[in-house]
Amino acid sequence: MKIIKTENYDHMSRIAANYIAAQITLKPDSVLGLATGSSPIGIYKELIRRYQAKDLDFSNVTSINLDEYRGLSPENEQSYRYFMDTNLFSHINIQKNRTFIPNGLEPDPQKACADYDQILEDCGGIDLQLLGLGNNGHIGFNEPADYYEKGTHCVNLTQSTIDANSRFFDSMDQVPRQAYTMGIQSIMKARKILLIISGGKKAEIVKEAFFGPITPKVPASVLQLHNDVTIVADSDALSLLS
Repeated sequence: MKIIKTENYDHMSRIAANYIAAQITLKPDSVLGLATGSSPIGIYKELIRRYQAKDLDFSNVTSINLDEYRGLSPENEQSYRYFMDTNLFSHINIQKNRTFIPNGLEPDPQKACADYDQILEDCGGIDLQLLGLGNNGHIGFNEPADYYEKGTHCVNLTQSTIDANSRFFDSMDQVPRQAYTMGIQSIMKARKILLIISGGKKAEIVKEAFFGPITPKVPASVLQLHNDVTIVADSDALSLLS
């Protein structure tokens, strides 16, 4: 596990974008695992900038997102499909039919999950997986649990995650209580993992996840077992590490 300390959020975003840009340059048909939320927005802005400067070509890239809220349509402004279109896909030359996100409108959870696992298999796995870190240690929407879920599954979101996501909605009642998420086994099969972390509120969970025991109670702790993980974090997030 490699840990890169950065000065602040903007610096973190530039360094992380370097890793993704290098992956695309070295392998133009890369399969990228992508994430949503506030953490990767700076990275996506930097990738757009490099595309507009003609330094990056996304035409042969495939993307597979970690998760999607159950019950939200792609047109819903809080859906992760809408997020990805708005913050990245609509600004680069990626082929939309090669951008994959779980189908939040599929009413049958088993079918939604099986369909997404099939997409992962058909794409040949993920070359580089971008991850953020939740306040409770979740990666994707893999919440603290008694065991690790292997494949894509429907998860009941914890109250802490619902509370954290409520800032994006007009009211607490609008926050989805369930999501479809890529499983831990699928994440761990990625050839490379890039984890971004920003802010002092994450300092405690950083210490617990990467310098504590490996346990499904802290989902991100499983990344200690992966052979190619790079953590790019700002000084505040790493403030409890010696």
